[in-house]
Amino acid sequence: MTAVALLSGGLDSTVATAAAHREVGVALALAVDYGQRAAARELEASRGVAAALGVPHRTVSLDFLADVTGTALVDPDAAMPRPDDASLDDAAGAAADSMAAVWVPNRNGLFVAVAATFAEGLGADSVVVGFNREEAATFPDNSGEFVDRTNAALALSTRNGVRVVSPTAGLDKEGIVRLGYDLDAPLALVWSCYEGRDRPCGTCESCRRLARALDRAGRRQRFEEEWNRAHQSTED
Repeated sequence: MTAVALLSGGLDSTVATAAAHREVGVALALAVDYGQRAAARELEASRGVAAALGVPHRTVSLDFLADVTGTALVDPDAAMPRPDDASLDDAAGAAADSMAAVWVPNRNGLFVAVAATFAEGLGADSVVVGFNREEAATFPDNSGEFVDRTNAALALSTRNGVRVVSPTAGLDKEGIVRLGYDLDAPLALVWSCYEGRDRPCGTCESCRRLARALDRAGRRQRFEEEWNRAHQSTED
């Protein structure tokens, strides 16, 4: 058994990849460049995480996605949502509005299909994704139902029955932080910001969720110290 991992370089995909590599082995880590604001930083993080784990890495370009959406993840002129902590769990209100502003049409469906193609070609039996129950409340393509329905389709579209698996799917962000440290995953290398600046913006939804998780897990100081050390050489 072996897997192909979708590795954006963010918290969730890094921990999911580390967990899968320990459990079954990851034959390839895939990063996707779809014209997102943070593409350069995400790809740098993805390559770094893969190297730290000893996993082969490849970047796939799906830049046409930038032509079919005005999402804030892609369009630098679109307003990026800046939610406060209180609104992160408002699934029917502010969190739903934030999701709509950063939604990319069929992104996870497309990414999984591409990864499944690589998996079948490499003889791997699974695609590893970093889903989580916290964001699944507003992002349906993070949900268990999405995984189940996708696997039903993959059973027909791949000869070896490639399946989507997510070691993090049952966890919230705090749980993913704790699992990451338990696995000694290279969390100091992650990029979990929607922006592509020199440093994480600290105010987008992804930054807010990471900061809250680190605070709840009691790991914020350690994370920031290790992250700063890991990125010092690139900033000098």
